[in-house]
Amino acid sequence: KIGRRSLSRSISQSSTDSYSSAASYTDSSDDETSPRDKQQKNSKGNGDFCIKNIKQADFGRREIEIAEQEMPALMALRKRAQGEKPLAGAKVVGCTHITAQTAVLMETLSALGAQCRWAACNIYSTQNEVAAISPFLASSLLCFSVFAWKGESEDDFWWCIDRCVNVEGWQPNMILDDGGDLTHWIYKKYPNMFKKIKGIVEESVTGVHRLYQLSKAGKLCVPAMNVNDSVTKQKFDNLYCCRESILDGLKRTTDVMFGGKQVVVCGYGEVGKGCCAALKAMGSIVYVTEIDPICALQACMDGFRLVKLNEVIRQVDIVITCTGNKNVVVRENLDRMKNGCIVCNMGHSNTEIDVASLRTPELTWERVRSQVDHVIWPDGKRIVLLAEGRLLNLSCSTVPTFVLSITATTQALALIELYNAPEGRYKQDVYLLPKKMDEYVASLHLPTFDAHLTELSDEQAKYLGLNKNGPFKPNYYRYDNTSNTAVLP
Repeated sequence: KIGRRSLSRSISQSSTDSYSSAASYTDSSDDETSPRDKQQKNSKGNGDFCIKNIKQADFGRREIEIAEQEMPALMALRKRAQGEKPLAGAKVVGCTHITAQTAVLMETLSALGAQCRWAACNIYSTQNEVAAISPFLASSLLCFSVFAWKGESEDDFWWCIDRCVNVEGWQPNMILDDGGDLTHWIYKKYPNMFKKIKGIVEESVTGVHRLYQLSKAGKLCVPAMNVNDSVTKQKFDNLYCCRESILDGLKRTTDVMFGGKQVVVCGYGEVGKGCCAALKAMGSIVYVTEIDPICALQACMDGFRLVKLNEVIRQVDIVITCTGNKNVVVRENLDRMKNGCIVCNMGHSNTEIDVASLRTPELTWERVRSQVDHVIWPDGKRIVLLAEGRLLNLSCSTVPTFVLSITATTQALALIELYNAPEGRYKQDVYLLPKKMDEYVASLHLPTFDAHLTELSDEQAKYLGLNKNGPFKPNYYRYDNTSNTAVLP
């Protein structure tokens, strides 16, 4: 709570009676009462939700309206689904980041006929004002409940997931996960639920890795869709999103100037490529660590010096992890860092930096500002740790909405595909999104740029052996010279 700053702004009274009037937004409420200890209900008397402050709903609605302008594909799905409900009867339980973009996805799923219950996959990324919308949606939709707030404890995190899943008279039949925690919780606490669950949609490399492990062990009891390695996720969200948001997150938290700074980026997958490109363009001297010789060669040919972390750890100004692995930066590395070194993570999981090793009696923690800590050694040396090693961009800044529109549309179509698939099409295994569906997601976003696709003639299509309407590439085609970074079983 040290250094907690409150930013308040008045919000004009909403013209919609459903929302609270004269609401105000604060990035950290002065009310320190845990949402779990509050009794909050909407105007219909429904209390099946747990959020920070129901009075922030007006502000949250405005956030969502801004996001809708940059999410054309989801809005197109809503229009095309008028009168047709491809998710009618679907009961989706989700565990993703709770942001305005996620709210657009959730409202789209509801418009397509689904009932939704949601928890956050990251304790720092929830936008409280967006979560505050859920009580009002719950009064008009059959089921729409959110259990999340920014700054949850670890116990709160699992409690929120349990509240989404363990509810009388409602059982999920679809899972939308980001990181695998929701799937893990159901396997651990409520394994019988999988008798009615039709499928899992997973969007992160960490969660996909867990699914492949379950599949390899013969423990995956429903079909799962690997959205992380779909073309529309890998080539857009992982690359373009991180290319922009890495600078935003670092600048907001540290006010650092990038020109001339020495930076080491651990991992040269799509996320690492985006981070390196952005930092290089700003004049930083960028080093790369990598285990894969193909990605390593790409880094070299893109003009980056490939090193081992211990070779540069004493001299670099910024350390960024983006591998999806664990213990990439350990206590030995942290001990050798220079005074003032900035340490952060752009991978999904908080296991990449060994933060637990820093919680020892000889080290002092100082909260500088929200999501920024000084960790001070006995000799006075200090490092700047961001978001306690959790995902930097969604914990400390925002991400480009348009790119998230691509990912969210992919998730929605994956849910529709698994939910409506005839019995036997998908077995108890992990699948990639059909190529035709990837192309459809891309096509829904092209009108934003006033882009006009060239159409094949009958003669050209016959020559290439293609259907004029696609798919246009085989499943093994990677769309650029990047290596296949999918996590294989």
